[in-house]
Amino acid sequence: MKFQVFKNGKVVDKFTLCGAYLFGTDGIAIRRAQIAFKNGMIECKKPSMETAGLALLWAIDGFGKVLLPTTCLPERTQPYNLNVEIARAKLMQTINKREDWSFFDTLEGLEDISREAQDLFIQAIQNISEPALASKSADESLRKAMVLSEKLAAKHADSLFDTKNENHGFGRGCLGCRIDARHVSNPDYLEKLLKLFGFVTVPVNWAEIESHKGTYDFTAVDECIEVLSKKKLAIGAGPLLCFSKEYLPKWLLRGSAGFERVRETAYQFISTTVARYSGIVRAWRVISGLNAFNHFGFSFEQVLEMTRAANMAVKTASDRALKIIEISNPWGEYYATTPGTIPPWVYVDMVVQSGINFDAFGLQMRFGKNQAGMHVRDMMQISAVLDYFAPIAKPLYITDVEVPSQNGVGSNNGKVAGVWHEEWDQSRQGQWIEQFYKISLSKPFVDAVTYSNLADAKDSAIANSGLLTEQLEPKKSFRTLKKLHDAIFTW
Repeated sequence: MKFQVFKNGKVVDKFTLCGAYLFGTDGIAIRRAQIAFKNGMIECKKPSMETAGLALLWAIDGFGKVLLPTTCLPERTQPYNLNVEIARAKLMQTINKREDWSFFDTLEGLEDISREAQDLFIQAIQNISEPALASKSADESLRKAMVLSEKLAAKHADSLFDTKNENHGFGRGCLGCRIDARHVSNPDYLEKLLKLFGFVTVPVNWAEIESHKGTYDFTAVDECIEVLSKKKLAIGAGPLLCFSKEYLPKWLLRGSAGFERVRETAYQFISTTVARYSGIVRAWRVISGLNAFNHFGFSFEQVLEMTRAANMAVKTASDRALKIIEISNPWGEYYATTPGTIPPWVYVDMVVQSGINFDAFGLQMRFGKNQAGMHVRDMMQISAVLDYFAPIAKPLYITDVEVPSQNGVGSNNGKVAGVWHEEWDQSRQGQWIEQFYKISLSKPFVDAVTYSNLADAKDSAIANSGLLTEQLEPKKSFRTLKKLHDAIFTW
């Protein structure tokens, strides 16, 4: 498959591929695919003849730079017009979500832009034999379609959010934050934490707690629990298990531990930790990102067994605690390049159908980094991916939400990580958070949204993503979230 790339009606001679991957009709990323740009073309080689789509970071005039897909297309010798195919996919998604949300007759103020986007795309198709001309119409169609799609997502969210609020559908813990143990004894930090959040997550890192086999150091967690238990807060903790290298004890990494030994060691760690805080911690992030992070290379069956054993350990140690299984990277780009991983929705289906005793799913949402799963997406894509959880009879917790408050460097630079409307700044971060929270909390099955960092921290996944500066000064996003908090809890 080849895609010709245009900018302002001219074939480009330079194009940086960021976040690019191929996916099949089931939405699952395709392994062993090769994607390269040369002479104005993106050439895609894949291991089968099946139809496939291309997703990549794409600049839209007036909207920013976001990761967008094409539709799934058959192989052919003639190159596709990438500008046209991306516009086609966005218009198709918009039409599909309008149908899902029953929005055909309630588009006051949006009908004109909807018609304009479609008319421009028709022009692009009519001129498809003149690729440069077609690309210009497609670019204008996409620009309008992006505006339309986000306004639709916002309109749908506002309606459901207001209804949920009027019916007192938000619990005290619907706004959450993962705390930084380094600040937990700082009165200024705690004061700002309590202004916004009714639910806090205490970080747990197996590598730090059990740095020597069989010897547990709970000092940092104890301090957090002691301080927070005196406040009127719901307390969560975790992740108890994450099979990414930085969460695994070095002594376990050094050995050639088989699955049985790892499972037994993990079970003992979970049992000890959960029993210690039983009655205080109401929600445990039991296992995090096993779909994407699988350092030991567990098989499908072992992944399922580890998930089952971890949740069993929590239930045995604290029968009433909420057990959350956390999913990383819901679009599943990592599956294209990382061995030993499972597509996110395959893992979700496996867990649901296996009869594992758990209470909720968690979903990580981080944007603003040139890394699989963290390129900026538009709000309709976010709303659509959340809708996948609607048929599952389990609540959803959005965990580790994170976006930057300023443009970064290296992998955090907007040119390679993505930009939402304009370059990241405090105002843009605040506007993104407001839209994201309304979309997420409007979903009937979403119980809580947890932000990753109250304050900026050098070790955060996304640079400059806190609601406060390192000096604990409030950013505009802090005030934005405070307004949302007051709208929910002030009667």
